[in-house]
Amino acid sequence: MNYKSGLIAASLALLMLGGCGDDSDSQQTDSTTNAEQQGGDSQNGSSEAAAEPVQLVFGTGGTSGAYYALGGALKSVLEASPLVSNVQVVSTGASVQNIQNIQDGLNQLAIVMSDVAYDAVNGQNQFDGNPADITAIAGLYPNVVQVVALSNSGIDSIEDMAGKRIGVGQVGSGVEASAKIALSAAGLDYDDLGRVSHTGYADSVTEMSNGNLDAAFFTSGVPNSNITGLMQSRDIKFVDIDGDTAQTLMDDYPYYQSYTIPAGAAERYNLSEPVHTVAIRNLLIAPASMRDDVAEELARRFDEYLGSGQVAVGALREVGADTLDQDLVLPVHPGAQRYYDSREDSASQDNSTSDGDNNNAS
Repeated sequence: MNYKSGLIAASLALLMLGGCGDDSDSQQTDSTTNAEQQGGDSQNGSSEAAAEPVQLVFGTGGTSGAYYALGGALKSVLEASPLVSNVQVVSTGASVQNIQNIQDGLNQLAIVMSDVAYDAVNGQNQFDGNPADITAIAGLYPNVVQVVALSNSGIDSIEDMAGKRIGVGQVGSGVEASAKIALSAAGLDYDDLGRVSHTGYADSVTEMSNGNLDAAFFTSGVPNSNITGLMQSRDIKFVDIDGDTAQTLMDDYPYYQSYTIPAGAAERYNLSEPVHTVAIRNLLIAPASMRDDVAEELARRFDEYLGSGQVAVGALREVGADTLDQDLVLPVHPGAQRYYDSREDSASQDNSTSDGDNNNAS
C-alpha cells in the first residue's frame, strides 16, 4: 500500500508539474501573440485599436497669444470625438518647444509656424542633427509679414530701408527672422540700416508714434491690433514685399507664400489699396506615430468646425477648407490624408450625380 500510495503521489506530482509548465508556456505564448496582434492592430488601424479613445496634450504658446486661444477653441471640438477622451491645452514657448515636446512624447498635438517645422524635418538650425518625425494634420491661417512706415519716412520698398531706423522685432523672435530674410532678399543687412531697434510690437509702435523709428516689421495674423492702434495716432503706410524681392525670398525659403491684404476690408485695416507681401503658414501637427484613425478623426473634426459657422478665432475664418492639405512644408499624416481624399471623392461623386440629374432633366 505504501508503495502504491507513493507511486500514485509521484504520478500526480508529475501531472501537476506538467500542467503548470503547459499553462506557463501557453500564457507566455498567448501574451506574446496578443501583444503582436495588438501591435499589428495598432499599425493597421483595426476596429479593436480604433475603439480605444486617446488623451491628447495640445501644445500652444503663451497664454496671451493666438496659439493658446486657438487651442482653447479647438479643445471642445476635438473632445466631441468618440476617439478622444480628453484634450489638455498647455501653454508653451510656442513652435520650437512644441516640436521638441512632440519628439519627447510630452505633446501629441501642437501648433507651429512653417519655418520652424521646415527646419525640424530637415534637421537644420535649432534642430541640427535632431530631425523631427512630425506630420501635418491641417494647414492653418498665415502669419503675414506686415511692414509699416511713417508716411514721411521716404520708405516705399524694403530697398528704401537703407540708412533708416527700423524696428526688427525682439532678438531671436519670429519677427526678427522674417525681417532679416526680407532685408537679405532686398540685398540689405543690418549694417546697411541707420539704426536697428530690437523692439517688440508695442515698443515699435511707441517708438514710431514718438518719431524715433521710421518703420517696423510685424509678423502676425491680420489685423494686428498694434498696427490698428498706430493708425489712430500717426499717418502710416504699408510697405509691399513684392516683385524680385518676394520671388528671391520665396525661392530661398520654401515656407514663404505670397499674400495680399485686400483693400476695402473693414476687418483688415480698411485699406484704400491692397498690400502685396508674404506670409508663413501656421500648422496643426502631430507625431508621425499617431494612430491613423485618430489623425483622420482630428482632420474631420477640424474641417467640420471651419464650416460650422461657430468659429471663435477670427484668424481661422480666412482658412479655406480646400487648402487644409495643400502647399504644406510637412507631409500630411496618412490618416488625415485619408480623410481629405475621401472628402474629395465625395465631392466628385456629388458633382457627377448633379451632372447626371441635369442631363436627365434636359
